[in-house]
Amino acid sequence: MSATISIVIPTQRRPAGLAVALRSVLAQTGVDPARLELIVADNDQQSSARPAVEAAAKSAPFPVRYVHVPKAGVANVRNGALRRARGELIAFLDDDQEAPAGWLAALLDAMERYQGDVVFGPVRARAPETVSLHRDYLERFFSREGPADAGPMPGYFGCGDSLLRRAALPNPDQPFDVGRNSIGGEDDLLFGTMQAAGATFVWAPDAWVWEDPIPDRLTLRYTLLRAFAYGQGPSEHCASSTPPDWPGVARWMVIGLGQAAVFGAVAAVKWLIGAPDRAQALDRAARGLGKTFWFGPFKINFYGRSA
Repeated sequence: MSATISIVIPTQRRPAGLAVALRSVLAQTGVDPARLELIVADNDQQSSARPAVEAAAKSAPFPVRYVHVPKAGVANVRNGALRRARGELIAFLDDDQEAPAGWLAALLDAMERYQGDVVFGPVRARAPETVSLHRDYLERFFSREGPADAGPMPGYFGCGDSLLRRAALPNPDQPFDVGRNSIGGEDDLLFGTMQAAGATFVWAPDAWVWEDPIPDRLTLRYTLLRAFAYGQGPSEHCASSTPPDWPGVARWMVIGLGQAAVFGAVAAVKWLIGAPDRAQALDRAARGLGKTFWFGPFKINFYGRSA
């Protein structure tokens, strides 16, 4: 018998994006609807997503379930969805993403072909036409790229546009660390733990999705802060290991200082001459700084507000 699949969309006050994501999931082809269910987990205290989900459920070819997770936090909302999900496989789609009709079938094909525990697909960000300054950088920042061919991969990405085997999770109902509720990186921590336990990751280039970042995020102020937070990931992962990997922390901090110095200098030169790719160098410098300043007051909270 074919494995059952729960498609999970975590959401928080993004009605327009959620509507697009819902329509795209309900239009999937190439997979028997009898195998599917859709779980929408709402992290808004006001239950703002409930009407859209209930409306979608009326015409859906498979069960659609609304889960209210009022306690703020990105790990909380993912865990809340998994506690209600019944599938042996879990597919994640973000509430600012749109999946083409063959998305899920492509993820499944790659998982079956390469016997992976987690499959990731490309993300293609699209900025509105009103965005002109640093447009290429901003679209690249919110995108996910990989090799042209499908197959096993040595690393991992975030949850959005992924398919995982529930049996491979360290905790099937609460795999995401609630300590990451406000800072994010809960998916990186999970996949890093799974990798250490021997999990296999697969890349599926045909399982791509669109991503429509909200306008407030299409600024250098946001992306550079986010790049800084991304940079904190390797150092923080070493620090939160059991036992803590302090030599690893020190190594990443030194690497980060070098990156910040080199790419900071490159960014300064590119800014002076007005190079079109100047924002990319600044991004690399910010990630380097994040590796070095990853602790205490330097942690940036992007999540954890549901009111």
